[in-house]
Amino acid sequence: MNTTASWRGLQQRAGIFLARLYNGLAFLGTGALVFLLAQGNLLTTEPAARGSAAFGSITYESVAGLGAGDEAHDPKYHAIASYLSKKYKVATDATVQLVGAAYDAGNRVGVDPLLILAVMAIESKFNPIAESVAGAKGLMQVIPRHHQDKFSEHGGEEAVLDPTTNIQVGARILKDYIRRTGNLEAGLQLYGGALSDASGQYAQKVIAEKERLRQALQRLEKQPAKSPA
Repeated sequence: MNTTASWRGLQQRAGIFLARLYNGLAFLGTGALVFLLAQGNLLTTEPAARGSAAFGSITYESVAGLGAGDEAHDPKYHAIASYLSKKYKVATDATVQLVGAAYDAGNRVGVDPLLILAVMAIESKFNPIAESVAGAKGLMQVIPRHHQDKFSEHGGEEAVLDPTTNIQVGARILKDYIRRTGNLEAGLQLYGGALSDASGQYAQKVIAEKERLRQALQRLEKQPAKSPA
């Protein structure tokens, strides 16, 4: 009896020791994994500390690289950004910068900035790292291999996910398609890869979104001017 009791006691102590050892090793393994992830910048608990702009759950540092130009103070940009930010759940500060970039590209290329923003809305919902199964990438869903000439001045196809470059190249493609087809609706259908669609659904979506952006500007213009302090 004494021998049996001693053996059972030994088994219990061994079981407790092994359980503690297992838990300790599991804890150390988890800690090591967290350390390695943190060292590799794969684990980020405070995206804002790196100056990144957040798109919902998406963090994209290049948006911050757009800089703060006139758009930071232009009420027109803020009115459009407010509408887009609420509808597409995009950080307002980042949206203001994208609106400014769209206006800059539109003025350079000769395309209505609201049309550029409407295309961005329909194509990517302002996700700067969106990618389709066909290989279209970025805010305006440009397929780099089809427009290598336009990316050459920006350093190559790798620049497709840079927001400024993506918007500028997309605006140039949009203008070229409108010119080639002879009218806005057909140009939009070609941009959306739906030229054969007689119903023109893609063009209708873009034009409808452009109209909503125009209405957002109209609401701003109807607001009473603030008297100087």
